Amino acid sequence: MRRLLDAGMRVFADRGFHAARVDDIVRAARTSHGTFYLYFTNKEDLLRALATECGHEISALADTLGPVGPDAEGYLELRAFLGRFFGTYRRYGPIIRAWMEGHVDDREVGALGVRSFTDIANALDRRIKEAGAGGPNASIFALMALLERFAYFLVSRRLDFDADAMLDTVARLVHRGFFAAPVELV
Repeated sequence: MRRLLDAGMRVFADRGFHAARVDDIVRAARTSHGTFYLYFTNKEDLLRALATECGHEISALADTLGPVGPDAEGYLELRAFLGRFFGTYRRYGPIIRAWMEGHVDDREVGALGVRSFTDIANALDRRIKEAGAGGPNASIFALMALLERFAYFLVSRRLDFDADAMLDTVARLVHRGFFAAPVELV
């Protein structure tokens, strides 16, 4: 099953969800159609399984955010968290893209997606407030829009920025703008 999930991820990344065929996934997994249909009804079912896996991983990621103060230590914690966030988004990018574009027609999986990103938002909001930098509720929505759309843009456009420079830039922007870090700190 894992080979099929991994192959599905690769085929969705290479061909896109619509152009992907079960035959492509089976070939990439080096298995048979019978094995595919043992686990999945169709490619939508495979996408649903991958979306569920992704949602659980994103929710778990929220628990990894430690305290983020306006100091250098807080910056490093935030940078590490953003690295994990962007890494997860990059790994599941084709799945998140198909999910966001409405190819997963399952209320339960859709709700899981909302919960997953809400978990990330709540973790960030909690850390912002702990740092004494909490603003109006619109602040966390703006932060989530910035992070999610930037990650989506990276994945959907297949841009390959220097990972460290990109992470430094985004971490600096978020740390200064949302955690009230001084400009000269980083």
